Amino acid sequence: MTASHEIKKPHEIKNTNEALTFNQKLYEFVQKNRKTLFISFIALIVIIAGLIIFITVRDRMQANALSRVDEFSRRYEEVKDHIIGGDLMQQAEIAILLAELQDFQNRTSGFPAARAFSITAEILTEQGNWAGAETAWSNAARTAEGNYLTPIALFNAAVAAEEQGNVQAAIDYYIRAIGFGELFHSAARAQFAIGRLEEGRSSREAALAAYRNLLARWPEDPVWSNLAQNRIIMLGE
Repeated sequence: MTASHEIKKPHEIKNTNEALTFNQKLYEFVQKNRKTLFISFIALIVIIAGLIIFITVRDRMQANALSRVDEFSRRYEEVKDHIIGGDLMQQAEIAILLAELQDFQNRTSGFPAARAFSITAEILTEQGNWAGAETAWSNAARTAEGNYLTPIALFNAAVAAEEQGNVQAAIDYYIRAIGFGELFHSAARAQFAIGRLEEGRSSREAALAAYRNLLARWPEDPVWSNLAQNRIIMLGE
């Protein structure tokens, strides 16, 4: 019995030759550029390692910063009942806390800084320092980088601006807070505040527009939609 031999077809021979040619070219390329390829490979490893180290250090710094803010918050809870009317020692502790918060804010960014600014703003609010509180809340909104704390800080900055009689600034803050949509659960309240402020400066049409906007966007709100409807009726619409 004679052994059968498989006869390759022309296209199979061509494919085999092409594969051999490609492998040969690849081998020649690697041999010719092996030094450059080796350096590039080492550089890639260094870059990846550096990136891993950077992310690790950043996360650790973030965790340390948040831990520091938690400590600030604990100290604030201990002294907040004594911000007004406390003895000299308690007032000194508050002054020290404010100074440490400011130093921390100058050296930190992102969410930890935003929380620190919020604590500062709360202390200044308790002290009746509305200008300082507005600035602190504005800084909290700026450094919060668009998370849930941003619209809350903007709303509180609006309240502080109102206390100073800065109506337009308050309206601008409220509008920015409302712009965060579902992230801001007090949006209907902020919209009503805009109408109230417009009424206060005798801008009837602007007030009506604000109240109508509230009814259009938050018709199911159990409190502020009813109040807006009542104000529209009172304004004779």
